Amino acid sequence: MAAFDDHRPPSPELVSDCVHCGFCLPTCPTYVLWGHESDSPRGRIDLIGTGLSGGEMTDSMVTHIDRCLGCMACVTACPSGVQYDKIVTNTRAQIERRHERTRPEKLLRELIFATFPYPRRLRALRPGLAAYQKLGLRKLARKTGVIDRLPGPLRAMESIAPPTDRPRRLPRRVAARGTKRAVVGMITGCVQDVFFSNVNRATARVLASEGCEVVIPPAQSCCGALSLHNGRESEAAKFARATIDTFEKAGIDTIVINSAGCGSALKEYADVLADDPAYASKAADFAGKVRDFAEFLVELGPVARRHPVRVRAAYHDACHLAHAQGVRAQPRELLRGIPELTLLEPPDSALCCGSAGIYNLLQPEAAADLGARKADAIAGTGANLLVTANPGCLMQITSALAARGTPIPALHTAQLLDASLHQ
Repeated sequence: MAAFDDHRPPSPELVSDCVHCGFCLPTCPTYVLWGHESDSPRGRIDLIGTGLSGGEMTDSMVTHIDRCLGCMACVTACPSGVQYDKIVTNTRAQIERRHERTRPEKLLRELIFATFPYPRRLRALRPGLAAYQKLGLRKLARKTGVIDRLPGPLRAMESIAPPTDRPRRLPRRVAARGTKRAVVGMITGCVQDVFFSNVNRATARVLASEGCEVVIPPAQSCCGALSLHNGRESEAAKFARATIDTFEKAGIDTIVINSAGCGSALKEYADVLADDPAYASKAADFAGKVRDFAEFLVELGPVARRHPVRVRAAYHDACHLAHAQGVRAQPRELLRGIPELTLLEPPDSALCCGSAGIYNLLQPEAAADLGARKADAIAGTGANLLVTANPGCLMQITSALAARGTPIPALHTAQLLDASLHQ
């Protein structure tokens, strides 16, 4: 059976743009880990090209595509402008439709996608997780070695489990402070809303302090990021339509997102719904309204007074912010605007931490190795605070730092700005 069918296969034209120069190699996390050509961007493109030439979708091909984190560092590094993001997204959709996975793989993926995109289901898990963390069960499980006997994905879930402080819901509207400069809609997310509600509250406070009226539509659905980046094409489209409908009813011209992976997906809605006659135009319009939190604040310009925060902060580039969205300078500009803050740059900052959505659950060994590398780099800066812009990165890196024996506090960019504005 041929590797690809006729429904949105990877583009031969985009594949042919790769000239195999090798500039992508030192930026690719899996090539850095293993040095295997088939686990590099150009190697994967070769495998995809073979499929486009009539080759089969072999288990080996699927394995090497699955090992890709989708971090898009190669897109930033490529001098030929190869659109690897579009190539791998279309390839993964073909794999999910046409490749027969093993039963354990299917069960794990179905468990993830039946839970993570649904805030209500995530909330239902909180009491059990809180009991596990706060009643000493976690310490007992680790001390007795029970954790070490679990399958890799379950060990990974346990190690990166987020905090379980009770989430505090936001109102539907937050008034601007002082002169109103803009009206923005805010996406609250899934994991962000349930486990990192303090990040959402800080985001709303900072926006309000900068003169924004913040509209927060209730009953938001998942944006579809996890589905899109893992080849679940129809599911991603369903979530995209629901998100567009929700914000269309709210009548918002600017939509702010504080999660890197979600922001990347939201900006891809035009591609996600390109074949949907009822939504193609709406999706393109919606995508044009989306701004990352830091991106929007820099465009708007600061007016609120910053107070000193005496801290040595290492900033970690979330891959779907730096590479997929090209938002690198803006977070740094905001952080450098905080008096007395020392901003530190970890070495190899372009290299992924291993979170990559659900990669650390699907490929736990590789993710753990990348997390350890990232923890070493951050600890080596002498920072006493980690700052990043994605919930997955926060969980992955704090877990890796704790495993290394050098735990440090971690904040989202919005939380650190909030601390500076509201002393």
